[in-house]
Amino acid sequence: MHTTALVLFSGGQDSTTCLAQALSKYERVETVAFDYGQRHSVELQARLNVLREIRAQFPQWAPRLGDDHLLDLSVLGQVSETSLTRDMAFKMESSGLPNTFVPGRNLLFLTLAAALAYRRGLQVLVTGVCETDFSGYPDCRDDTMKAMQLALSLGMDKRFLIETPLMWIDKAATWALAEVLGGQPLVDLIVEHTHTCYLGDREHRQAWGYGCGQCPACELRARGHTSYSAALPKP
Repeated sequence: MHTTALVLFSGGQDSTTCLAQALSKYERVETVAFDYGQRHSVELQARLNVLREIRAQFPQWAPRLGDDHLLDLSVLGQVSETSLTRDMAFKMESSGLPNTFVPGRNLLFLTLAAALAYRRGLQVLVTGVCETDFSGYPDCRDDTMKAMQLALSLGMDKRFLIETPLMWIDKAATWALAEVLGGQPLVDLIVEHTHTCYLGDREHRQAWGYGCGQCPACELRARGHTSYSAALPKP
């Protein structure tokens, strides 16, 4: 039976929802993030705010929330020519993928997370990747996660479970899941403290949180929030 988990935690809506679910399931939960030269590096501060608020607002989870880790992955920014690591406009490439795709990002994230989990004695790797309502990234797909789980378990001679709570739900359902896990306080925390915007905009406050409202990440989050809000019971 699994009792410990390491959550890949960027401080965005998805990873915060995954963290809440892990805290509701496992006895000890740690978090890890990566500094890879992302333009929206403001998320690295936002995630600390989210962790602080979870500890303060959810006393039932606070004792389970263990150490946080930040790993330097600047080499990824050095080898990537993408709109997340360079000052360039968002666009679709001839490959059919948006230029926000950072090749190898989730593969490296999971490999390093597994190495950390191995040392820390953590059994489950939790990541917020999703194949239902996403930008088409191949390293977010279920087949990729299954292959990584097998490769990491074989390569480290330790049976890891990669858990993907959001894989088959859309953004509206992700908002709804947050409400199920932590009620309106968790939904409000996600709106106020999490960060999704690729441009790192923390000035413009929308109904769904802070962001430019125009980048692909903001559009996904906004569309999901609109659908979620429309389905709420009317007073």
